Amino acid sequence: MNLSLSRLAPASLVALLLLTACPAKKDTAETENNAASQPALPQAPAFNPDSAYAYTAKQVAFGPRVPNTKAHVQTGDWIIGQFKAAGLTVKEQPFEAMAFDGKMLKSRNIIAQYMPQAPRRIAIFTHWDTRPFADKDKEKKNAPLDGASDGASGVGIALEIARVLSQQKDAAAPGVGVDFILFDSEDYGYDGSTQGEKKNLLGQQESWCLGSQHWAKNMVPANYKPNYGILLDMVGAKNGRFSREDLSRQQARDVVDKVWNTAAQLGYSDYFLFSDSPGITDDHVFTNQAGVRTIDIIDFLPSGEFQPYHHTTQDNMSIIDKRTLKAVGQTLLTTIYAE
Repeated sequence: MNLSLSRLAPASLVALLLLTACPAKKDTAETENNAASQPALPQAPAFNPDSAYAYTAKQVAFGPRVPNTKAHVQTGDWIIGQFKAAGLTVKEQPFEAMAFDGKMLKSRNIIAQYMPQAPRRIAIFTHWDTRPFADKDKEKKNAPLDGASDGASGVGIALEIARVLSQQKDAAAPGVGVDFILFDSEDYGYDGSTQGEKKNLLGQQESWCLGSQHWAKNMVPANYKPNYGILLDMVGAKNGRFSREDLSRQQARDVVDKVWNTAAQLGYSDYFLFSDSPGITDDHVFTNQAGVRTIDIIDFLPSGEFQPYHHTTQDNMSIIDKRTLKAVGQTLLTTIYAE
C-alpha cells in the first residue's frame, strides 16, 4: 500500500507509541488458548478465493490506477458496476485534492451498502488507487505500480464478500448490514526516506490518505456510526503476515481480539500473528478520528518492516496468493456472521 517507515502515527500519538512499539514475539500458547476458549464459530458462507483473485487480476489489467489517468477512471467505473451487479446501494463521493507535488487529483470515494436498512452495521474499508512511483524499487524508482496487493487485493476481497452476501436468502443473511467504503488517492504521498530529491509542497499537512481525510470531514452516509470498521491493506501477497498494529489496539482492542481469535479458530494463525507491531499512518487514522473505531489488517511485520514488494514494481500479480485471500476473506465473513 502507501506506507513507509517514515510514516508512523501522527505526532499526537508518538509518545504513546514509543511506549508500545516494541513488538512482542508470537506466542503459540496464546494462539492455542485463545482459539480453545472462544465460543463455536457461526455458520458462515464460503469465501471463494478464485473469485477474489479474478477481481484482483481484473483491476490490475486496467493498468496502474493512478488518479488523473484513463485506467483510474475505467477501474472505478468497473468497481461500481460490480457492486451494483451484486444488488448493493452505491454512492460516489467525488472530490479534488492537491498532492504533495502540486497536482490536483480528480478522485472519488466509493460507498456500497449491503442491507442499508439494517440499524447495526460494520464498515469494510480499503483503498482502490495505486501509487504513481515505485520509489523503493532499485531499478524503476519513478514507475507506477500495478498495486496487486497494495490496493487491488483489498478491493478484490471486498467485492467477493459483497457477491457472497448478495446471494444469501433472508434466513441466511447476517445480523448486520455491511458498508464497503473504498478510498481514493490514498497512495499519492511523500516519503522523505525515498523521495528526498522531491519537494513536499504540502508541508506539515498529511500527504497520504487523501480520500479518507476527505471522507472523515464529509461522511457518507451522513453521521455514520457503525459498530466498528475493518481496514484492508495489502492483503493478498504470498506469506502475508498480519500483526496487531498499535493504533488498532489502542482504538479497538476488542475488535482486534475478535478478528484475530476468529482467524485462529479457522486455522489461519500463520497469517494473523499474535504479535504486536508499531503504529502506522493509514486510512484507519482518519476513520478513527471521525469516530469509527477501526482496526487495520495490513501486511506489516512485528519488526516494523514491510514485505520486500512494498512500493516496488514487484507488487504485481505474481505475488498474489489465493491462500492469503482465503485467510482474510473467510475470517471477515465469519466475523460478520458472528455479530
